[in-house]
Amino acid sequence: MNARNSQTRFIPAMMTREGAGVTVNRTIGTPALRNYDPFIMLDFFGNDNPDEYIAGFPSHPHRGFNTFTYMLDGHIEHKDSMGNTGNLGPGGAQWMKAASGVIHSEMPKQENGLMRGFQLWINLPAANKMDTPEYQEYDSTAFPIVETVDYQAKIIMGKFAEASAPIVDDNTNVSYFDIQLKPGKRFSHTLPEENNSFLYVFEGDGKLNSQNVPLNTFVALGAEDNTPEFIAGEQGARFLIVSGKPINEPIVQYGPFVMNTREEIDEAMRDFQSNNFVRYKAWIKNKN
Repeated sequence: MNARNSQTRFIPAMMTREGAGVTVNRTIGTPALRNYDPFIMLDFFGNDNPDEYIAGFPSHPHRGFNTFTYMLDGHIEHKDSMGNTGNLGPGGAQWMKAASGVIHSEMPKQENGLMRGFQLWINLPAANKMDTPEYQEYDSTAFPIVETVDYQAKIIMGKFAEASAPIVDDNTNVSYFDIQLKPGKRFSHTLPEENNSFLYVFEGDGKLNSQNVPLNTFVALGAEDNTPEFIAGEQGARFLIVSGKPINEPIVQYGPFVMNTREEIDEAMRDFQSNNFVRYKAWIKNKN
């Protein structure tokens, strides 16, 4: 789906198992929404049963895109193929430019309690798919918060009001906000007309331009919702609002490889099978 989305769509989440058996709710990357340029996949994971997450995500490869993980609750340890390690805790975020190839693992650092968060895959243009990998990790204190009498906005990527996030995606200008809206209050924000944008409600509920939006709902915002207005329900609401500029290039995906042609996918598979997958060190650009 490479063109600008014309109509607002409500996409049901599909429950699936990832890694060594972690249950996730997937919206982008399902039969209902194969991709949402520049976004390739969106998973929401949330469970207080360790049997559903303790096996984690053992070593696995990525090539051709960025992974972005935002933790709400719990702790995950990151290790990659060149020795970088990180501890992603509540409110923290990790941006990894897999590009030419990274093998990494994401394993829980807890044996009980709530594990909850999002992982978003963001595509790379053909010119950057074989770049040197990069890795950034930030704890919760790194992200600016904008507060009003009606809402609190945590700025994870991009800019909002006078606040700028530490993570920037120069290729797609992604903005990524965590909005906590008080009961009955409204939030409105103008998004770039050329972007594909979405909203995901993960606490409470509300109305988007007078249409009911229940808990755990993904909304692909159409052109007519360039300035969406969300009104929280009686319990308030918490949601992501995310926007990015489409790349408008062919997307060929095979599992953790996202390239432009089938030949490039075949090359990635050959590289992985012959232990020639990792070409450059995944280096830490910045870390708080």
